[in-house]
Amino acid sequence: MYVSRSLIKDDREEMEPRSKRRKESNYDPDSWVAYPVLSDEQSQDTELIKAFAVPIVNKKETSRLVKELNSLYPLPRLQHIKRVRACKEKDSSHPLEVLVCLVSDAPGIDFEKSITIDSLLPSDRVRHNGLGDPFLVNIPACPPLTRPQFELASKYWPTSFHEDKQVTVALRGELFSSSQKLRMQGYMMSALAAAQAGKDRGMEAVGAVVVNPKTEGVVAVGHDCRSDHPLLHAVMVCIDLVARGQGGGAFSPTLDKYPACQSLFHSSSPKPDLEELQNIPISEDGGKPYICNGYDLYITREPCVMCAMALVHSRIGRVFYGTASADGAFGTKYKIHTQKDLNHRFEVFKGVLRQQCIDLNEGPNINN
Repeated sequence: MYVSRSLIKDDREEMEPRSKRRKESNYDPDSWVAYPVLSDEQSQDTELIKAFAVPIVNKKETSRLVKELNSLYPLPRLQHIKRVRACKEKDSSHPLEVLVCLVSDAPGIDFEKSITIDSLLPSDRVRHNGLGDPFLVNIPACPPLTRPQFELASKYWPTSFHEDKQVTVALRGELFSSSQKLRMQGYMMSALAAAQAGKDRGMEAVGAVVVNPKTEGVVAVGHDCRSDHPLLHAVMVCIDLVARGQGGGAFSPTLDKYPACQSLFHSSSPKPDLEELQNIPISEDGGKPYICNGYDLYITREPCVMCAMALVHSRIGRVFYGTASADGAFGTKYKIHTQKDLNHRFEVFKGVLRQQCIDLNEGPNINN
């Protein structure tokens, strides 16, 4: 996951009095945390494989042993693994231990039985000077991609790690400053209000807001409208409203019936000023914005697969959702935004005003 450096906490924002910031909202920005939704590779548990190791009794033999072992068992798929580690037991008779090979690279050896050093290391290839009896270890099969993976992998065997510090900060829930979170929850509160408006008219209680992060302005607000058309999920409504402002849109007559569904550029909406127009993302080929290119989406509930793919095709910049959905496509059931074979990927964060988004669905629809 790549996280823009513009998201890192600004010292000037942190200097702003906390009491002043909190007056801007009914909710405490410290009551919720936005966590990144990472790929399976980044979030899965460490996969372990079995290997043989031997004690190094004489430290002076270490360089020679490593050279000979690299020749006999080069371990090309384990570049992230360090060949030698210090012995974990303080009172051990040997100071170091060296990785010999994977169990799968030593065919014919029954590792369930006692293993001799002669069966594992031919004396004509590796001199046994300074070596103890071999033993089995578990080692990480793949290089760690996040700090939690690295910390877990290191409990088994020393592993190299090239840390993305911004991912580490995001996983701690510390990526966004309090002033940034105030703006974020303001957008989500607008999505909550839209969801309530839809709920009051008998719709699914889901609301969404599209934001231009460059100007911090709202581009479109929408809610679920599936009583009129099965495709009109809240995300699809917002995308259509954004497209309308760019001369497109397919559901204008339908959406005009719902006051809470608004486009910044719709004739009945306030016109953007010149600065707003100048900051709209421009596509490379046509001179016009490409739907949601560079925009952020705030939605009360995790989108489904259809909506997730629509966000891919509309080139959304980031997605923030409040609460998970059973069929959610951004972390619960699928992770559409991390698929490597798609031509557009983006960041997803979960947990913005999570409890408020959960509470939204607890009460009945007044028209049901």
